Amino acid sequence: MLNQPFSSFDPRQKMLQPDFEIVHKWDTDLKDVELHHHDFYEVNFLISGDVTYVIESRVYRMRPGDMLIINPRELHQVYIKSNDTPYERYMLWISPSYLQQLSSGQTDLCRCFDMTRPHYGNLLYLSAEQKRTIPTMMESILQEQKQAAFGWDLLRQSRLTELMIHINRLADSSHITAEAKPSAASVVTQVIDYINSHYQEQLSLDMLAERFFVSKYHLSHEFNKQMGTGIYQYIQKKRLLIARQLMAQGQKPVEVYAACGFGDYPAFFRAFRKVYGLSPRAYVQSLGTNLHI
Repeated sequence: MLNQPFSSFDPRQKMLQPDFEIVHKWDTDLKDVELHHHDFYEVNFLISGDVTYVIESRVYRMRPGDMLIINPRELHQVYIKSNDTPYERYMLWISPSYLQQLSSGQTDLCRCFDMTRPHYGNLLYLSAEQKRTIPTMMESILQEQKQAAFGWDLLRQSRLTELMIHINRLADSSHITAEAKPSAASVVTQVIDYINSHYQEQLSLDMLAERFFVSKYHLSHEFNKQMGTGIYQYIQKKRLLIARQLMAQGQKPVEVYAACGFGDYPAFFRAFRKVYGLSPRAYVQSLGTNLHI
């Protein structure tokens, strides 16, 4: 018997724990979730609900028993098509550094999130047996945390390791990795792919419309309709996402802005502080790195 899920909407998009968090959630009136990204890996197992995920240029219509894996580099958002059926799911958030610690020289548990691996996809179709196994494993981790009996921390870690081995095996089975549902607004998909490959360059609505042979008004309308945000806002979020990752890897803020397509440092500084609530320098300091800034 699965545990009664937590049932109030929580808009939090940040981890409170340094290693990982797992929750069983149930919502009947989900608030709008803006296009966003995380600094951690995400696994989402759908139990019930009429849900569509937009991840970069891919649109996934989920069915109960489907599982999503999301990389920190991927902008994404969720649309609830109907509140007639509760949106119930297990959500797992994992720190990349912690998952790397759980890995071995032979087994990289981060592999399933590697966008460069063959047959990479976000949506995994599970067999009937796997649809029972995965949520049972997730629930067992939750129960260990809740009961906090002797050795619970070690069991919690070992069961997470086992879960991630299962997920990686699923991801490696290309025949069960779902393709994204084709989008009617194919030009939007092309534009997003172009932005993701050319974010370092000067980009504008006029330039993109000209390149893809559509009017800027049509492109702007279709982009907003599919993505729930404007082209300019999407470009900014993508550039800031990459900037955070480059700084986390040790690059200085004054070096990062140009590599991410910002025209000057003040523009980068203002955009970063507006979105994240702190300056690039403060962000680097919050990482606890030894970077000289």
